[in-house]
Amino acid sequence: WTKELERALAMDEIDLAVHSLKDVESERPGGLMIAATLPRADVRDRLIGLAGLRDLAPGMRLGTSSPRREAQLLRRVPGLRIVPLRGNVATRRQKVAEGEADATILAAAGLDRLGHSEIGIAIETADMLPAPGQAAIACECRAADDRVRASLAGINHTDTFTAITAERAFARRLGGSCHSPVAALAVRTEDAFLLRGQILSLNGAEERGGDIRFAPDEAEAAGTMLAERLLRDAPREIAALFGGA
Repeated sequence: WTKELERALAMDEIDLAVHSLKDVESERPGGLMIAATLPRADVRDRLIGLAGLRDLAPGMRLGTSSPRREAQLLRRVPGLRIVPLRGNVATRRQKVAEGEADATILAAAGLDRLGHSEIGIAIETADMLPAPGQAAIACECRAADDRVRASLAGINHTDTFTAITAERAFARRLGGSCHSPVAALAVRTEDAFLLRGQILSLNGAEERGGDIRFAPDEAEAAGTMLAERLLRDAPREIAALFGGA
C-alpha cells in the first residue's frame, strides 16, 4: 500500500498520503517528504495470550513476523520458538486461540484505533523498545508542493515530528528498514529530548543499545550520531545486517 500511495503522489494523482509511519521506510523516494505527524498514540507493544512477559518460557511458541520483536524476545527468553504469524488482528487472535501459537505481540496503537483497547497486556518500553515511528500517523506530500506543505504545517504535532525525525535518522544511518531488528524511541524530557536506540542480531544473542539527549533542532544529527556510536561497538553478527554500516 505504501508504494502505491507514493506512486500516486509522484504521478500527481493525489496531493497527500496518510501512513502508519512504522511501515514507511526511512529513505524516501526523491521528491517526496514526510510533512506532518499527528499527536502520537501509545507506543507500546501488547502481549496477547499470556498475562505478562514473565510467563514466556523456552519451548513456547510466539507468533510474530517482526524481526525486531523476534530478536528482542529471543534475547529475553532463549529457546523460545518463533512461529511466523501474519494477518489482521482477528486472524492473529484466532490463531492463538486455536493453539497455533501460545502468544503473539501486536502494537497497542493499532489495537486502540480498532476499538480493542481491552485486548492484551501492555509491555513497557523499558522491557521492549518499539520500532522507529511506531504509533505515529504521518502525512506525506511532494516536497515541491508549497500549498500542501503549508496546509499540513497547520496540523503538525511538533513534539511528535521531532521525535520521529530522530528515530528515522537513527534507522536511516543503520540502513535499517521495517524488516530489520532495530528499535528506537525519542521522548521529550523537561529540557530536551531523549532518544534511546537498540540494534540486535536476528537471534537476539547480540545486542547494542544506548541513548542521547538533544535539542529540537538537533534531531537528525542526534539520530545519526547514536547509530554511528552503536555501530562502532557492534559485533560482526549485528554489523553484517545493516547495509548502511
